[in-house]
Order: sequence, then C-alpha cells, then structure tokens
Amino acid sequence: MRDHEEAADALQDAMISAFRNASSFRAESQVTTWLHRIVVNACLDRIRRRQARPTVPLPDTGPAEPAVPRDAMAEQDTRMAVQDALAELPEDQRAAIVLVDVEGYSVSETSAMLGVAEGTIKSRCARGRTKLAKLLGHLRNPSADANVPDGAKAMRRREGR
Repeated sequence: MRDHEEAADALQDAMISAFRNASSFRAESQVTTWLHRIVVNACLDRIRRRQARPTVPLPDTGPAEPAVPRDAMAEQDTRMAVQDALAELPEDQRAAIVLVDVEGYSVSETSAMLGVAEGTIKSRCARGRTKLAKLLGHLRNPSADANVPDGAKAMRRREGR
C-alpha cells in the first residue's frame, strides 16, 4: 500500500480481526506467520474495496475561493435528487446502501446491525446501486437533463394523476 494512512488503517483492521479470531489459531505455524497472513489479507481487502468503488476527488474550495452561488444551488439540487432517489428504493435496499455507502460501515458490520447474512447485504447494495444509477443517470450527463421531467410533471406522475 502506498498511502501510509491507509496502511495504518489496514493494520488496525488486521489486529482487530486477529483479536476477534484468536481462538481459531491452530498452532500449526508460528503466530507471526498467522498474523502476517491476516495483515496481508486486510491490505488486499482495502485495495479491492478501493478499486471496486473508484472516486473522483472533489475540488478544494478554500477561504480564498468562495463558492459560486450557482454551484451551491447545483449542489443543493444534486443533494435533493439523491435524497429523492434513495426514497424510491425499497426500505431494505435503502438501509443497506445508507449504512455501507453513506455511513461507511463494512458489509459485516451492516449485516450484524440489520440481522441478515453478509451476502444479503451485498445483493441489496448491488440492486440498490443499479436502481440509483438509473434514477440518477441524468446527473452524470448534463445534456440528458432534457429527459428529466420538470417538478410539476414529476409530482403529478408520482401522485398518479
């Protein structure tokens, strides 16, 4: 791992995992070998997680660069669009998406919180992300805004009028 902070986080995750699973150590090898494998796996997990969800860094706007009001409005519009899209998801998918993608909990932590299997959390997140991608596709391509209904039409359609 190239990022010192990320490596430190992976090491911490590995030590917690080793502590929680100490009873599973079978003494077929040295403890250091067992710990080394846990640390390597934690690093690989973090690398895979980062590759699975690539992110685009947001531009830094410091005190020297005041936010343009138009940008603030666009940000507010985006925030509202995301909230509306989340509201359209089924409750189980919305809970999984919010806990994993918004709050940053791991799949295992989320499965424990919701009392379901990890595979269930993964599938709920995958289905929810697919639906969100369809609902929020216009945000990726500004020229597609013409395909998005205006507020009054969308409201009537939601209300079934």
